[in-house]
Amino acid sequence: MESNLTKEREQLKAEKTALVVIDLQNGIVHGQRAPYTGEEVVRSASKLVDAFTEKGAFVVFVKVSTVDGKDMLKPATDINVSQPQFPQGWDRIVPELADTPQAHMVTKRQWGAFFGTDLDLQLRRRGVDTIVLCGISTSVGVDTTAREAYQHGYHQVFVEDAMTASTKEEHDYVCKYIFPKIGKIRTSEEVVAALK
Repeated sequence: MESNLTKEREQLKAEKTALVVIDLQNGIVHGQRAPYTGEEVVRSASKLVDAFTEKGAFVVFVKVSTVDGKDMLKPATDINVSQPQFPQGWDRIVPELADTPQAHMVTKRQWGAFFGTDLDLQLRRRGVDTIVLCGISTSVGVDTTAREAYQHGYHQVFVEDAMTASTKEEHDYVCKYIFPKIGKIRTSEEVVAALK
């Protein structure tokens, strides 16, 4: 598969590219974030969603959700993570993005958007070979989804200013050491300009 985004000719073909937006939902966006706030990420993601929708490209919103918390992973870990509380509406996509026409919704129960979902199936049915990833958190949902996408053979573009993490260090580490090995890092402006 030849990538449709190259240094020589920055171009993303709308019919072969999907925007995959990770966990921009009520219970995640408003937490402590760095280097960008959740609100800044939502603004950047909104610009991407508008551009992809205008060009007729496939837009996917991924959210993490649970019925009662029993379907989520609970591995033994060195860091004690308390069972989160799930207030009403915590898993709803933020209002700024919720009314996007024809966006596909993927509900996951773990960090990555591919395992146990129809994401790969929906992308392949549409002939998508490149995914543009953004969302929260750079070092959890976006990173895990990116590694899964790499193993599925997708080309990837990571929108650095449309994602954020719990700390700047987490965000910077993934953007510096992981993403360049499995895709290309661009800004939201560069992605919008490249979408044809």
